[in-house]
Amino acid sequence: MTRTSSRLLRLVSLLSARPVWTCRDLAERMTVTDRTIRRDIARLRDLGYGVESEPGPWGGYRLSPGARMPPLVLDDEEALAVAVGLREAALSGVLGTGQAALSALLKLRQVLPKHLADQMAVLEGALDHTPRSGEPQIDMPMLLELTRACSSGLRATLSYRDHAGRATVREVDPYRMVHTGLRWYLVARDVVKQEWRTFRADRVSDVHSTTEPSDLTDPPEAAQLVSRGIASVTYPVYTTIRLPLPLDRALEAVPPTIGTHSPDGPEATVVRIGGNSAEHLAAYLLNLGTPPTVLSPNEVREALARRAQALLAANS
Repeated sequence: MTRTSSRLLRLVSLLSARPVWTCRDLAERMTVTDRTIRRDIARLRDLGYGVESEPGPWGGYRLSPGARMPPLVLDDEEALAVAVGLREAALSGVLGTGQAALSALLKLRQVLPKHLADQMAVLEGALDHTPRSGEPQIDMPMLLELTRACSSGLRATLSYRDHAGRATVREVDPYRMVHTGLRWYLVARDVVKQEWRTFRADRVSDVHSTTEPSDLTDPPEAAQLVSRGIASVTYPVYTTIRLPLPLDRALEAVPPTIGTHSPDGPEATVVRIGGNSAEHLAAYLLNLGTPPTVLSPNEVREALARRAQALLAANS
């Protein structure tokens, strides 16, 4: 029975990996006979999995949504990956309050086999998590609504609060949801302004799909649009620095959501960064892990020098 269960688990995994399998391909991959594959397909259907079949030389089996919810069967690595993912979602706030992820994690822990529960305990003992940023987080229902709007292909209206706190209603063509590590953003085409825009998802209070189809002509690279938008936010103070790093490594040191980059030869990059004050920028530069040269302004250069001198004095 254990061997049969393992074989069914393997069969479900294969069916999920690509749209269509012939009986012969499945049999060869699982090193069993065609007859065994047909019997196992029948067992999966009895369990509630919707396995469709097409006759003929070009036909085969494919997995489709069943009429009722089949049992979720995961192998050891998949179960552990789901558990770790739920833990991170609950702690990071990527799904809002994290209550849904925490509830799902607690349910999963109750059914984990002992050896997996022990592995999870070892992982949790070794993992740590930085505190939440304190930034506003989107609620799970709104995240789902915005995701549905992106996949519906229909124009939508957003009840939105802009950066100044003004309540507005926007007519948009939803395209993608992007997560930056701090917030979720909706990338959509603003119908009135006829341009692609980004909207902070935590500022959306309501979304309604219309019956009019979206116009998604020439869509942008969603993640890049969000990164450029974040980097272009207006700050009281800006500094321009030179990093002794090629462009690819400079982008790792200073993410594109923080600054704008331009190569300065093959081994250096000039980066422009905004901040709330010269001291704030100096503190950020001191933590880059590579020595920056402050090109401008003098107030940031002087603030960085003061911090470096204080650090040297404290450790001399």
